[in-house]
Amino acid sequence: MDDPLVETTRRLFEHFSRRDVPELLALCDPEVEFLPVTAMVAADGEPYRGHDGISRYMGDIGRVWEELTVEPLEFHRSGDDTVVAVGRVYAWGVGRVIDAPVGWLWRFGPDGRAVYGRVYENRRDALEAGGIEAG
Repeated sequence: MDDPLVETTRRLFEHFSRRDVPELLALCDPEVEFLPVTAMVAADGEPYRGHDGISRYMGDIGRVWEELTVEPLEFHRSGDDTVVAVGRVYAWGVGRVIDAPVGWLWRFGPDGRAVYGRVYENRRDALEAGGIEAG
């Protein structure tokens, strides 16, 4: 069996891919903070905060992107509370097309729910942010 936080991270991506907001919120702390690339386009670069912020983010995805697909391929545990996932993202909309490597950093609270998430535009930056040597 995989690490519980890695499994939670996998479930975050699964619920995101299905756009299942209630299940996604169940895995997030009420005070969660999330900074995705979409925030640069739709939220003036500010993180989405709390369950209301995550719900708004899911709405912004539909408004900003005609299509947004994430493909986490590797999961790395760091310390007691952090998981870094690396993979690819494909998105198109608002005059932009993205088809690129990407990394996600997730931090979890003592109850196993996500308290912080950030998207990095490359694998190396995500791994380094998680304290993992990028090899």
